[in-house]
Amino acid sequence: MNSAYLELIRIRFLMMLAYRVNYYSGIIIYTINIGAYYFLWEAIFGDQKVLAGFTLAQMTTYVAVSWMARAFYFNNLDREIANEIRDGSVAVQFIRPYNYLFVKLMQGFGEGLFRLLLFMGPGLALVCLLFPVKLPTDLGTWSIYVVMLLFSFLINTQINMLVGLFAFFVENNEGMLRMKRVVVDLFSGVIVPVSFFPGWLAVTMKWLPFQAITYLPSSVFTGRTTGDDVLRVFGIQLIWFLVLIIPIAWIWRMARTRLFVQGG
Repeated sequence: MNSAYLELIRIRFLMMLAYRVNYYSGIIIYTINIGAYYFLWEAIFGDQKVLAGFTLAQMTTYVAVSWMARAFYFNNLDREIANEIRDGSVAVQFIRPYNYLFVKLMQGFGEGLFRLLLFMGPGLALVCLLFPVKLPTDLGTWSIYVVMLLFSFLINTQINMLVGLFAFFVENNEGMLRMKRVVVDLFSGVIVPVSFFPGWLAVTMKWLPFQAITYLPSSVFTGRTTGDDVLRVFGIQLIWFLVLIIPIAWIWRMARTRLFVQGG
């Protein structure tokens, strides 16, 4: 990898480090959020041992790891790209000797790396102390989950790029940015696992990329997906990563001919 791109990762990591107090408070907020979901699901399960293929222990672990994984893959690249398009600063990127979208990817990864080390790791440790979270003991499960978590970041970032690039075609895509965040959190399985969705909607979700962000990796982590199915769900992630490259490349190519600057 070009050393310039690696430097972008380092710079974004250090930038996030300068505001690390925000993320320490974020650990507390996420822990409270996970606690609220834990008590909610405990009440929903009641005397039932299994719901939609989940035991209460699996659901507790699913909620904890899903929210903490969100801390890693979450970023605001869609808003950054949209703002740079609106103020015209993206035009300068066209003449620079690097790929603008790859620069954004590296910046997002630098932010994600910071969140992984100083948010997700400590946060998950705290949650494990407070709630009955059962982490897998199999090294293979941890290994495949780390790889799938990386693809969660890539797929989520690709969706962010697509939404951000629509600022080339509309004067204000603020509504689209907000809608995207709600859709990703809901349909990826962070708020409610996909297996709890109504039959027709659950089938529809299998044809969309959102489940590849949270639901599939968390299902592997909690042991609901095992054996050959692990490779199958990882294959789904890989396919979506490759498929999403196509519309990004097409929109980027079309967008470069439509740049206009608002303001002075």
